[in-house]
Amino acid sequence: MVALIVIALFAAALGALAWAVDKHRATFGALLPAGAAVCASLIVWIITMAVGLDNDPATAWIPWILSIVVGGAAAWATAGLVGRSRAHQQLVRNNAILAMH
Repeated sequence: MVALIVIALFAAALGALAWAVDKHRATFGALLPAGAAVCASLIVWIITMAVGLDNDPATAWIPWILSIVVGGAAAWATAGLVGRSRAHQQLVRNNAILAMH
């Protein structure tokens, strides 16, 4: 159970970092990349535990590292895709409003 908490905290930290360095962070909330990172990392951890990668000392590190890496990748992808998409939508709406006048 401690492993789940540690992995969730690392993933949430990576999500917060992904939000903080994104240049379009004003278009989405801070919890979006953190939530995506935590969900992705815990799903990967559950899958690797179900497969049994924690039973052998030679492969016991895989659930830890893989979960954190996938969580970080999910956070960066979420921040990048959502931020870019919402910034473009906001620009289109602003241009439409300015074209009316």
